[in-house]
Amino acid sequence: MSVSPDLLTQETVEPREKSVLSRLLERKLALFALVLIVVIVGAALFAPLVAPFDPNEQFFEGLTLEGAPLPPGAEFWLGTDLLGRDLLSRLIYGAQTSLIIGVVANGVAVAVGALVGILSGYFRGWVETILMRFTDLMMAFPALLLAITLAALFRPSLWIVAMVIAMVNWVQMARVVYTETRSLSEREFIVAERAMGAGTFRILFKHLLPHLLASIVVFGTLGISTTVLLEATLSYLGIGVQPPTPSWGNIIYENQTYFTSAPWLVFFPGAAIIALALGFNLMGDSLREVLDPTQKGRH
Repeated sequence: MSVSPDLLTQETVEPREKSVLSRLLERKLALFALVLIVVIVGAALFAPLVAPFDPNEQFFEGLTLEGAPLPPGAEFWLGTDLLGRDLLSRLIYGAQTSLIIGVVANGVAVAVGALVGILSGYFRGWVETILMRFTDLMMAFPALLLAITLAALFRPSLWIVAMVIAMVNWVQMARVVYTETRSLSEREFIVAERAMGAGTFRILFKHLLPHLLASIVVFGTLGISTTVLLEATLSYLGIGVQPPTPSWGNIIYENQTYFTSAPWLVFFPGAAIIALALGFNLMGDSLREVLDPTQKGRH
């Protein structure tokens, strides 16, 4: 009995593996996170076009006759703050501040932490001892307390706050990468590369780094939300980004005295912080599931 060539081809051809993006978009939580991130990032990028007013413009009609902020209405959609400025415009421009600090500070923290983790995990010996004991020393300090101390020592500004947060947040990345690098450096393919005389640079960047990339991407994505929350905390305490530059944390800080009479001044920036943190946390969790080989085929 002969077998049809078409049937044989259908049986022997394996289904093509889905791309990371395809598997990511199949997840409802990932799509929800993507929508949140796109909306916030889009508003920040196109703030001059999206914001109805200048974020620092004080409107005479933006306060009641008693000098109190206006509630949400037809002209000022989210109301006004204690100086008669449009709250929606300040939130949109504040997204720029939060995202700049989130991307810059987290990017520096990821780069420093990954470098420290790879070097200490691969070279061992005195390199491991010095780098990891310093990492342990940094981890011994409460992150918020250390950030407050560093921010108080320098004149707070957008870039100073970003660097302060980066100095605090790199230690977690270093620990994660160190553990994985130490395990990978003992695997057979790395031992074989050393035996064949491969250089350190080739082993680190061609063989180790690709295996670490998934963890770095996931941890880096999750770290953005942590960075944004820390910036908001510092700004709320008055040692973060300084007014009149709007950030979600200093908007709450400026208007906290009106919490009972004008709760929208705290609710809307707080909701923006939660939305951004939730978006990046959900995206990070989805990436971790998609990039984890043990999770393939699961939803």
